[in-house]
Amino acid sequence: MAIVTCEGENVDPDNATLFTALEVAGLDAQLVVWDDKNVDWDSFDVNVIRSTWNYSPRRAEFLRWAQSVPRLVNPYPVLEYSSDKHYLLDLEGLGVRVIPGQFFDVGTTPTFPPGDFVVKPAVGAGSWDAARYRPGEVATAREHVAALHEHGRDVLVQPYVSSVDEMGERAVIFIDGTFSHAMTKRAMLNVKEVDRNFLFRMEQMSVATVEPEVAAIAKHILETKGFSDLLYARIDFVSTPQGWAVMELELVEPSLFLTFVPDAATRLASAIRGRLSL
Repeated sequence: MAIVTCEGENVDPDNATLFTALEVAGLDAQLVVWDDKNVDWDSFDVNVIRSTWNYSPRRAEFLRWAQSVPRLVNPYPVLEYSSDKHYLLDLEGLGVRVIPGQFFDVGTTPTFPPGDFVVKPAVGAGSWDAARYRPGEVATAREHVAALHEHGRDVLVQPYVSSVDEMGERAVIFIDGTFSHAMTKRAMLNVKEVDRNFLFRMEQMSVATVEPEVAAIAKHILETKGFSDLLYARIDFVSTPQGWAVMELELVEPSLFLTFVPDAATRLASAIRGRLSL
């Protein structure tokens, strides 16, 4: 099988834990770069997306690739839906509480909410190309939007949720349609992007006990959208005065934090093995 990644050295800290679990499960896996033109994807019994983290500025190319790959998990329709944060409008229409925001697609002029706010690309991975701004930094924020637009990338502007500074985000992870574990992700946007390195990101993570409200909302979203049987899924939440709200769906290439919960790697390996018998 192929564990699909992007170009780079030691891209995903979960790889060692996952490959150990796959070996114990008797599975033969190799790390394969998604945009390597020399790969024969038909030669693999299953192609599992894990860390294709450089796809966001190249979404159209990535989706063309995904549509051409056989036996891909998660499958193409899920990737198409969840790779663009415009899905937040769909979730809101279903009655799901989301962080309020406004999209400014290429060619439109942005406006910004009062107080601290966040500018991020509508298609993005993690906190890359995202930044927090104060009320006096509107000019810099406009430059940020203009730079994203120049590269053909739509933009989402949201108020900054201050609870992230104290509580962090809550990441809820499902494996093979079943709740696996939850993580606390501390604030990422309080340092410059250049300082959001591997060590910083790992230090911001810790295992959490999931709140019943959060687990219920996450399960409702997956069931409502027909995503209950995905190999993996992650939904990120933040606490607001109105209750927990969805920050992002992570159904393409989410970190699953397997190094923090090694049993989750065992469950993921078992789920992958189950895909081979379908």
